[in-house]
Amino acid sequence: MPDPLVTDPVRANGPAARTVPVTFQSADATLLGVLHLPSGPGPYPIVVLLHGFPGHERNFDLAQAMRRAGYATLVFHYRGSWGMDGSWSWAHVLEDSARVVARLRGPKAAAYDLDPGRLAVVGHSLGGFAALMTAAADAGVTAVGSVAGFDLGTAAAACRSDPAARVGYLEDWAGELLPLRGTSAQALVREMEAAGDSWRLSRLASRLARRPVLLIGTDRDTVTPADIHHRPLVEAYRAHPLPGLEHHVFHTDHALSDHRVTLARTVIAFLDRHLKGNPR
Repeated sequence: MPDPLVTDPVRANGPAARTVPVTFQSADATLLGVLHLPSGPGPYPIVVLLHGFPGHERNFDLAQAMRRAGYATLVFHYRGSWGMDGSWSWAHVLEDSARVVARLRGPKAAAYDLDPGRLAVVGHSLGGFAALMTAAADAGVTAVGSVAGFDLGTAAAACRSDPAARVGYLEDWAGELLPLRGTSAQALVREMEAAGDSWRLSRLASRLARRPVLLIGTDRDTVTPADIHHRPLVEAYRAHPLPGLEHHVFHTDHALSDHRVTLARTVIAFLDRHLKGNPR
């Protein structure tokens, strides 16, 4: 099979690859997304790619590689970010993620020849948190991946126990608000603290136990240090256990700036093991 990292597919039959703008309604907001459709006949397995906070890295390189590997891949913006309607909040990220995944099983599945029975959610940073939370709440998600995932429940606990940690989040998040609307660093810290342990990712183990889970950590990362956000989660999921757990730590920064090819190969190999095969 051609290497999707370096080779464009040769279309023998069926439709050509397409890049399609799509919209989704979430509450009163209209969300804009980009659907990358592969060449050849469908129905296509689906990957929803969730970006982080505020979303400077949107992983379009992964979307293109996944498309070449045969996956229909969606990237979209949450409410209140990058010109979208509404206001930004952690809860809105979770609601928007859940609604977009659900709507891909509706008329859009038929319109774009998607296979809703083979659907994965993969997220980076805050998107990793949202991916795991979305999959835990939706048994129709086939597989889930978190890349340098940010555990809001763990961060909330740090804020409760260490005032310096709280100040650090306030200072860091105040500098990330330009692409966002309707929020503040203070509002985001208060929302995270109010959710508390209900947003601890380790609590999701029982709801993910029957599905493939990919966790990727990064050990040159000051945003989601592996010893805080990755390794404890791996240990919790191994202890449950999660038979379908796959985990890695890459020697790179939060954006995996010098590991993009390794990241793409790892994610595609995971998807190939769990989403390829006969359509449902």
